[in-house]
Amino acid sequence: MNSPLEMTAMNAIITVNNLHKSYAGQRVVDDISLTIQRGECYGLLGPNGAGKSTTLRLLLGLTAPDGGTVSLLGHNVPGHAREARVRIGVVPQMDTLDPDFTVAENLLVYGRYFNIPDAEIKRRIPGLLEFASLSSKKDAMVPTLSGGMKRRLSLARALVNDPDVIFLDEPTTGLDPQARHLIWQRLRELTSQGKTMVLTTHFMEEAERLCHRLGILDHGRMIAQDTPQDMIRNHIEPQVVEVFGDNVEAWAAEYAQKFSQRHEVSGETAFCYVRDAQPLLEHLHGHAELRYMHRPANLEDVFIKLTGREMRD
Repeated sequence: MNSPLEMTAMNAIITVNNLHKSYAGQRVVDDISLTIQRGECYGLLGPNGAGKSTTLRLLLGLTAPDGGTVSLLGHNVPGHAREARVRIGVVPQMDTLDPDFTVAENLLVYGRYFNIPDAEIKRRIPGLLEFASLSSKKDAMVPTLSGGMKRRLSLARALVNDPDVIFLDEPTTGLDPQARHLIWQRLRELTSQGKTMVLTTHFMEEAERLCHRLGILDHGRMIAQDTPQDMIRNHIEPQVVEVFGDNVEAWAAEYAQKFSQRHEVSGETAFCYVRDAQPLLEHLHGHAELRYMHRPANLEDVFIKLTGREMRD
């Protein structure tokens, strides 16, 4: 009988060991190791410049590492990346749809890159368009589509070869809430079908909703890996009280440490991280000049704690 560790290795779709990559003498991917299982949605989070995009390129075999190994669907990458990419779908961050073709033609032409016969692609197109809620736009030209429609078409295009693994680079950036929720629904359907997904996103709610496990990158290093729930449980106090007001800095200097395990002041907001919020809430009732919001801790709190609040270019 195989051990749990052996079973995990057998089910691994992607295995990364001690991955390194430098540009101009700067280490942008620094000793990353991870394993992604079949049917899992794995999220890569991090500030701008943390190394997410380079890591994706390394996993796809588009960039050669300086050290370490990548196995993708049983193929060593980048040496055998071409064989692996036959079973891969990619939704890039930027729109790469062909504006000279209709919606259906974009799917047809893309399917030809995988040497799929035209008759088979045409058989798949109605189902892909229905999945993307684009059936009525089959003959529409790409420039006439809304941003949400273009993102859904990019997702449908990534599925034309019926991939085992789908890489999604910030798939809902710039979309309105309706379009974002529809894409989330479609992505959950894919994981329920056993598809494996690797997702990068700046939306913490998106990561919490979709990802079975997460890795947080910063300065090229993997600083945390866990399920969203365990990451919140292990890295942050369970409750947050956000205190707002013109005099919040003075209030925080005098009272925040007394009522919270940890606090930060950012702009006109004091973030108070607490195990028991009741004493702080009772105290705030006596300060009418301040407003406050009490909520459970979330993944964004973890992300800010681990990577900081400063802006990144």
